[in-house]
Amino acid sequence: MNLSIIRTIKSERLKLKRSPVWLAFLILPVISAFFGTTNYMANQGVLQSEWYSLWSQHSLFLCYIFMPALIGTYCSYLWRLEHIRNNWNSFLTAPVPRLSLYLGKLVQAAIMIIAGNAWIFLLYCLCGRLCGLPGLPPKESLGWFACGILGGIVIGCIQLAVSMFIRSFAVPIGVGLAGGIGGLMITNQGWGLYYPYSLYCMGMRANNPHMTLDTDTFLAGCIVYIMLLSALSVWGLRRHEQ
Repeated sequence: MNLSIIRTIKSERLKLKRSPVWLAFLILPVISAFFGTTNYMANQGVLQSEWYSLWSQHSLFLCYIFMPALIGTYCSYLWRLEHIRNNWNSFLTAPVPRLSLYLGKLVQAAIMIIAGNAWIFLLYCLCGRLCGLPGLPPKESLGWFACGILGGIVIGCIQLAVSMFIRSFAVPIGVGLAGGIGGLMITNQGWGLYYPYSLYCMGMRANNPHMTLDTDTFLAGCIVYIMLLSALSVWGLRRHEQ
């Protein structure tokens, strides 16, 4: 990895030291898992697909509402220090390329998304055992979470761009929340693979673990959105110099 990128990653990590923002990634998935498990236990007469049914209850609010808002919160926090006082000047005078400055924030966002998905998977496994479900989660669930990470990074790219251009801390979080809710409506219309906020919930098979995903279209959409949004953010950094 390029030395300048490593330096910016370390710098972003130092900015986040002792930050409470990561607590949201621990607490909100627990709340979602609690309500999802409670609903599953209360409706086992209808929900008879065991691990699949449990995941359908865990994932609905988590993937469409909680995670987009959480990613929005984290990305907004990553830009928070640049938006106060004259920190933009210090940030832009760092002796590294603009691409490295952006990638430092994107890598930090990706790390939190990966850690958040790992925590969600662990909660899913623990709740399944507490419910007395036999065996282990279905093997395809690993694919759900891998695709979810990629779709989450797409949301991270959107939120990083929004948080860079908008100085408010709260507004980008609202954008993430609105995007996630919009993803629910657009996915229900059959256009989820083309809407960036839907890619996370589709990758995670939110509320529909038996859904067949067009993997090629999904991967292509994620890559295109990541490249385009990253290019937009780097362009925005260069515009701040003018």
